[in-house]
Amino acid sequence: MSLLTLFAFLGGLGGFEVLIVLFFTFIFPIIALVDLLTSSFEGNTKLIWVIVVIFLPFIGSILYFVIGRNQKITISK
Repeated sequence: MSLLTLFAFLGGLGGFEVLIVLFFTFIFPIIALVDLLTSSFEGNTKLIWVIVVIFLPFIGSILYFVIGRNQKITISK
């Protein structure tokens, strides 16, 4: 997809739609990375999830929130 095609596509969107696109392409992966990096995991699980979220931001973030959050180590007091 060329940059011109992308701008033409975004030009047809309203303000709300652009916010949704921005959320899922930029903000959602950042939220996933912050949650990931501030949590404890066993072994190399954290490193694997960071790589998945960085290289596949949209799908990786969704996978992390569906699958990865259940892999966190919980500390009982």
